[in-house]
Amino acid sequence: MGCAEKDCCTASAGGPIQFPGTNEPNTPWKLYNHLIAGIPEDVVVRDYCLGTHSSYVAADSGMGVSFTTTGGAKRRYADDLRGLPLRTVAELAKSWCFEEASLGVAALNAWYSQHGLLDELGCVYDAAVEVPDGTVRKMDAFEMYRPEITAAGDASVVVVGHFPHVERIEEYARLTVLERKCTQANDVPDPACEYVIPGADYLFMTGVTLINKTAPRLLDLAANTKTVFVGPSVVMAPFLFRWGVDMLAGSVVADPEKAAFAVKNGAGQLFGEALTMAALKNPEA
Repeated sequence: MGCAEKDCCTASAGGPIQFPGTNEPNTPWKLYNHLIAGIPEDVVVRDYCLGTHSSYVAADSGMGVSFTTTGGAKRRYADDLRGLPLRTVAELAKSWCFEEASLGVAALNAWYSQHGLLDELGCVYDAAVEVPDGTVRKMDAFEMYRPEITAAGDASVVVVGHFPHVERIEEYARLTVLERKCTQANDVPDPACEYVIPGADYLFMTGVTLINKTAPRLLDLAANTKTVFVGPSVVMAPFLFRWGVDMLAGSVVADPEKAAFAVKNGAGQLFGEALTMAALKNPEA
């Protein structure tokens, strides 16, 4: 993967960052177009890194991160992106090259995942949640919803992405995990989303769905389901509440220097001192 090291930007070999055919209003692209349009035109990218496990984009507004997703189409925009408007780099979120899209989502987070925007919306940071065994976990979205799901009784929970310890949900609900590569008993291949999400009571979906473009369809399927976006790639934009999201459980970069080192080091673990876990609830949920 690549990290920028120069102080100025050169034009990309792929030409201007643009994706023809993605600006029609009545298509799934409208989700991405609205998020991109929410970034001011005068915010500039200063640094970025497409890392082995995670990626970051640092701009005038702050730093945003995302999970590095591989695969998809061939990469077109491989030259230095620094000096470009953040809004322009965020266009990469629409790329079918998932490495490029990872940088695009990190660019979105460089704008939306900042205290200046989230504090006034009532965002909660690093909230401690006590689990039934007496241990305390910081900002565990699954545990935050455990009391509600348990009270519902015999609830059906669908999780997009095999998160660590997701099997705990089996203690209090019927669990189905949608995964590209099924490895556990409750895993089903992701095309099963068309069958299992519409009848689910709760849906937890990874922010990676914004990178691989499955998010708009999954949110449509979850029209009658309580939906939570989970993970560091989650774009903390309240606009997503208009798509039926009940809570955004993402992150804010607490220490840009440590976050950049973690990405470049390829260690994979960003939480702790580098990131602050954040939760923003839909006020109408």
